[in-house]
Amino acid sequence: MITHKEKILIIDDSNEILQFLKRFLESKGFMVYTSTDGVEGIQKAIEVKPDVIFLDLMMPNLDGLKMLNVKKVLDEIKDIPVIVISANTARRNVLAALEAGADKVLSKPLKNEKILEYINEVIGKETETISENVLTEEELVEFRNDLIEYFLNGFPERKVKITNAIRNKNLNELKSVIHEIKGAGGTMGYPELTEICKEIEKREFNSPTDWVFAEFKSNEIFQVINKIKQKFSKQIN
Repeated sequence: MITHKEKILIIDDSNEILQFLKRFLESKGFMVYTSTDGVEGIQKAIEVKPDVIFLDLMMPNLDGLKMLNVKKVLDEIKDIPVIVISANTARRNVLAALEAGADKVLSKPLKNEKILEYINEVIGKETETISENVLTEEELVEFRNDLIEYFLNGFPERKVKITNAIRNKNLNELKSVIHEIKGAGGTMGYPELTEICKEIEKREFNSPTDWVFAEFKSNEIFQVINKIKQKFSKQIN
């Protein structure tokens, strides 16, 4: 059975998901390390020798699939099990991750029971203790509220980045910020936010009208965020 002393490395460019996983896993007694970049993640894996790596597929500099391929040839970390985190669990994506060396593919939004189940499975432990560790409804609400507060505090900076990216027609910057928001949407319990972000990510951006579309959809995101902010304010007051 899990001894709750295992080390876990989370590699994800979404601060919200990092904070959610870190807090949840630390509450279960794990030692948790984090990284927001694939290159840094490789270095940290070599340094701390985690028992499990949680890895997002979509990241800047070195994405998840490339990192898995790099990991294969590094003797120091090649045997560390990897649980891939992905919002897109279409069969093709799952197979690509498994073929690249992932042990499990965990879909977003993340579910606490499934997180613990997969950790047990890849470490080779029994799963009898999982039912004892499921969060109460009150704990889940507390986790989600903390995550929403963290997201809202950082959103003004993201809003500026989105606005500037559209004004300057900087597609890389726009999709980078949108990707972060997409990941946070499902984890916070707002799938509508994730869906709007997906529409922007799928757009080809071959003509000026695509940027009009981006501005329209970004305004939808801002409206959803305002509703989340208003609802959250009422909850905590």
